[in-house]
Amino acid sequence: MQDSPIGIFDSGYGGLTVFRSIAEQLPEYNYIYLGDNARSPYGDHSFDTIYRYTLECVEWLFAKGCKLVILACNTASAKALRTIQQKDLPTKYPDRRVLGVIRPTAEVIGQYTSTNRVGVMGTRGTVNSQSYLLEINKLFPEITVYQQSCPMWVPLIENNEHLQAGADFFVKEYCNALLQQAGDIDCVLLACTHYPLLLPKLKTVFPDYITILSQGEIVAKSLVDYLIRHPEMETQLGKGGKKAFYTSGDAHAFDEHASNFFGAELKSDQM
Repeated sequence: MQDSPIGIFDSGYGGLTVFRSIAEQLPEYNYIYLGDNARSPYGDHSFDTIYRYTLECVEWLFAKGCKLVILACNTASAKALRTIQQKDLPTKYPDRRVLGVIRPTAEVIGQYTSTNRVGVMGTRGTVNSQSYLLEINKLFPEITVYQQSCPMWVPLIENNEHLQAGADFFVKEYCNALLQQAGDIDCVLLACTHYPLLLPKLKTVFPDYITILSQGEIVAKSLVDYLIRHPEMETQLGKGGKKAFYTSGDAHAFDEHASNFFGAELKSDQM
């Protein structure tokens, strides 16, 4: 099939911030987005549960014709991607590819720090996996990574409370906890695709000399490079600028919140 859409997967809404950047840089391709809202958030689930949920959704996207799937979810990338790539693809789907968001981010992090002190803010699942610490240290052994889990941020964002005054306590609490680990952190990575919606508040808490990195643009640039390096995949992708959105939860509820992440109104269907 020569008109395969690119699949974009997330446990809920957050991957729409990555999808938005991908669609801006690669508008000509066809896309299918799937949010597993019925089972989100993924952050506090076990490795085995997240692997099972992620594989089910990846296989659903494969059944929709996707040859290339992006896990636009840090928790899924941390806890499921490696097993899918090493176990499932070679035996069951040798012509399919699944990519994540952790490696592309780790590859460029060195460009944004002069002190070699980097902060990573994510869900408990992402932080406990140590994935960013391991990937960054493999590529940049001189960089010290400080991690901070932010368990209240996703619920605040998904309930549209993230810009209200009531969210200030939790924003300051987690940011200050990170900065207390090292005073010379000069780059903070938002290792959850929900967190860019908190940027207005984060910019008021972190000092001006700290660079705050969101993943959307980084992952989009990495995908551009991947397609250049893999023409055998690129030639199979459909081009028509079509976008389809699916959720495992209630489609109406998904549509009500999705525009906050995607930056435009959209219409989804239940998977």
